[in-house]
Amino acid sequence: MSTLQLSLAIIGGLVLALIVAYNTWTSRRNAPKRALPQEPVDPAGEPVQRQEPGFDAGAAVAVPPGEFHGLDRGPDPSEHAVDADEALQLPVPPFSLERRPGLDPLIDVIASLQPEHVVSGDAALAALPPTRRAGSKPFAIEGLNEANQQWETPAPGQRYQSFQAGVQLANRMGALNEIEFSEFVVKAQAFADAINAAPDFPDMLQEVARARELDQFASDHDAQLMFMLRARQAAWSPGYVQQNAARLGFVPGAMPGRLVLPASAQGLPPLLTLGYDTQAALAEDPDQSAIRDITLSLDVAQVHRTEQPFARLRDVGAALCEAMDGVLCDQNGQPLPAMAMDPIAADLELLYDQLDGRDLSAGSVLARRLFS
Repeated sequence: MSTLQLSLAIIGGLVLALIVAYNTWTSRRNAPKRALPQEPVDPAGEPVQRQEPGFDAGAAVAVPPGEFHGLDRGPDPSEHAVDADEALQLPVPPFSLERRPGLDPLIDVIASLQPEHVVSGDAALAALPPTRRAGSKPFAIEGLNEANQQWETPAPGQRYQSFQAGVQLANRMGALNEIEFSEFVVKAQAFADAINAAPDFPDMLQEVARARELDQFASDHDAQLMFMLRARQAAWSPGYVQQNAARLGFVPGAMPGRLVLPASAQGLPPLLTLGYDTQAALAEDPDQSAIRDITLSLDVAQVHRTEQPFARLRDVGAALCEAMDGVLCDQNGQPLPAMAMDPIAADLELLYDQLDGRDLSAGSVLARRLFS
C-alpha cells in the first residue's frame, strides 16, 4: 500500500470517528433530561453511607451476659393484654362524614317543605331522589334536626321537623333555566309527597332572572390563570419534571400528567396545578418521552387570597425555569417578561375586593360552589 493510500485511509477513519462522535453527542444532547437517582437519607438529614454485607468479626458487638437486663426490649406484651370479651365492650368511635356545604339563599333557590309530623332520618333518606342534580345544577335536600336545631343532610337515626330543597342558581355551566327549575320542582314535589309535606316554591321567573344576574357576575369575575414553561434546549422526561416539581412541594394528582401544590389546610382545593402531556406520562418507557412544555395554572376563585397563590405561582415558575432551563410564556407560547406579572397581580387584588364585596370571597365555600 502506498503512502497516499495509507494517508487517505487514516483520514477517512478519523472523519468517520468524528461523525460517530458528533452523532453520539447530538443524540445525548437532545435526549430528554432524566431524573437524578435519589440517595437514601437518614432522619438527621445526612446521606446514608452504603455498606457491603460481609462477615467482619470486628463489626459485631459483644454484650456481657450480665448486662442484657439493661437493654431496651420494648413494652412487655403481658402489660397490654386485653381480654376478648372486654374488647367487644369497648366503645366504637362513630364514622364521621365530611358535611356537604349547606344551602344558601345567595346562590341557591330554596323551597320550604313542611311535613305534618316529625320525620325520621331513615324515612327521609328513603324518599330522596336518586340523582342530586337538576339538569347541570346541584340539587340538595336538608332537614332541620329536632335535637340540635341545625340544617343538615338527612342522616339515619335522626328526627327532622322541617325540610328545605334547593338548586344552585348558576355555575360554570351557565345560569339556571326554566327547564332546570321545572326539574327541581318535580324532584322536590316527589320528596314532599313521600314524607307528606306541603311545599312552598318561589316564583320561577323571578328566580331565573336572579340566576342570570348571578351568572353574569360570575362570568365577569371568573379568573383562571395559565402559564406555560417551555424548554430552551433539551426536552424533559416525566420523571425529570416530577423530581423538580416535588422539590417545590408538588404531589401527584388524580390524573396522569397532573401534579398539584396542596393548600395549607387539608381538604381544600390545591393552590396550583402543574400539567404536562398525558401520553408522555402513560408511556411504556417514560424516560424516552420528550416533554417540551408544561403548564402552571391557578383557579383564582378556588383559593383564598391569604394563601398568596399568585405570588406562589411566580416563585414556582421562576424556580422551575432556573432548575430546568426553561422560559416562562403565556398560553400562546410567547415569552413573558418579569414586568408583565405586576399588572396581573394588581388586577387580581381588584378582583379579590369585588368578590369580597359580593360575599363570594375567593376560597370560600360559596365561591367554590359557584365557580365549579
